[in-house]
Amino acid sequence: MSDMQAPDLRRGYSNPVISGFHPDPSVCRCGDDYYLVNSSFQFFPGVPLFHSKDLIHWEQVGNCLDRESQLMLTGANSGGGIYAPTIRYNDGTFYMITTNINLGRNFMVTTHDPAGGWSDPIWLEQGGIDPSLYFEDGKCYFVSNPDDGIVLCEINPETGEQLTPSVCIWNGTGGRYPEGPHIYKKDGWYYLLISEGGTEYAHRVTIARSRKIYGPYQGNPANPILTHMDQITQTSPIQGTGHADFVDASDGSWWMVCLAFRPQDGTHHLLGRETFLAPVRWDENAWPVVNGNGTISLEMDVPTLPQTAPSERKVRTDFGVRSLGLEWIFLQNPREEDYEFSGGSLRLMARPEGLDQTAVSPTFVGRRQEHIEFVSTVSLSLENADISDEAGICLYRENTSHYDFFVRQEEGRAQSIVLRFRLGSMSHIEKVVPLKSKAVLLRIRANREYYFFDYSTDGGHFWHCAGQMNCRYLSSETVGGFTGVVIGLYASAASENSKAYGEFKWFDYE
Repeated sequence: MSDMQAPDLRRGYSNPVISGFHPDPSVCRCGDDYYLVNSSFQFFPGVPLFHSKDLIHWEQVGNCLDRESQLMLTGANSGGGIYAPTIRYNDGTFYMITTNINLGRNFMVTTHDPAGGWSDPIWLEQGGIDPSLYFEDGKCYFVSNPDDGIVLCEINPETGEQLTPSVCIWNGTGGRYPEGPHIYKKDGWYYLLISEGGTEYAHRVTIARSRKIYGPYQGNPANPILTHMDQITQTSPIQGTGHADFVDASDGSWWMVCLAFRPQDGTHHLLGRETFLAPVRWDENAWPVVNGNGTISLEMDVPTLPQTAPSERKVRTDFGVRSLGLEWIFLQNPREEDYEFSGGSLRLMARPEGLDQTAVSPTFVGRRQEHIEFVSTVSLSLENADISDEAGICLYRENTSHYDFFVRQEEGRAQSIVLRFRLGSMSHIEKVVPLKSKAVLLRIRANREYYFFDYSTDGGHFWHCAGQMNCRYLSSETVGGFTGVVIGLYASAASENSKAYGEFKWFDYE
């Protein structure tokens, strides 16, 4: 066993286990390997895929939807694209089922090797969102939530053909938006786990059970089994707990993954909904109990599986290696010709479609903001530009809400550093600084309340602050949608005829 695989501590861990915009987690086990997926909305590739040996330390090993034949995102925004997925393993095959809300359809993809690529979509008839699969005795059951109810049918998992009529099996406990259904079987009972209350502060997880898969299902008298909407958690740094999935570990223990968010400026959250982990006590013929009292915390002092050492995360992305890591994402389906590795740099070709657009994909590639406090720096220059062409770094929350820090071409050979804020229908230029050198370092720093924008023209020896902006205007409570802040590199042009490009040498995140 290598040093990276050697068992570590057996007690305690920190939440979230996957930080930043990684919502709607679903998990499955194959032997002593665990795989987890998240929703991805308007970003490409879609449905990030993680692997773990201990449910605590996760490493991204792929994206389930990484080609256009699987994923069409034209026109998608932070309320569109790919909604909550479910991952399941059965008889040598992995299944990932989800919804492309822009197409209004559910589909699944399959593989024998989760990190080795997934099939083209198998389209499904039953509607609703948050689809899930349950396998038993050679049959495959499909559950989703059309019409504010949890609906079940049997399907052919190879073709997607629906074999039985859709039957509503539960409507939840009365909370709005009953969703995120998953079915499990234990001790002769079928358990139906769902979320209610909307993916906001009133989010909660409820459960029902039946002796027959089609019901009738009776709710747990102690529902909800997970929520932070009550008085005991009103000051918790974790809010909006919900959309959960159970997994039975290789040692016989039970665990739950769920989403939640961390408010940072009053009641505002910016990182999006993240992936959290909780232990579950599930005695024979009893209802499951989450972490003793149905709440979770940032520091979990509980027994765990044997822990493995986390993978080392590099601060710097060196574009000279001519590839992007799995964590890098595009807005909608990217045009490959707009992204080029050349001369030790990543070149982003400037196009008229800027960050305010949703009709087509802008030239943009980014990674999720994963920490409330962080520093991110990029080395860039704007080349071959016409007047008003630009390239830089941005904090992107939606096409109507982003903070942009960039180099802009002025008249003649002059260039400027510009700080601009897009807030709904308002666009404000905060600062314009004449740029005397060709290359520049742009840096964004963050704390719980503000983003700070700095620049350096001497290689980082001396930094100037161009301005700051309150975080809350990029929050989910302000902007809406279902995503979190993404730190993006971008280029845009003032005209169709521009030959400009942004040349990015490296990118740091720490």
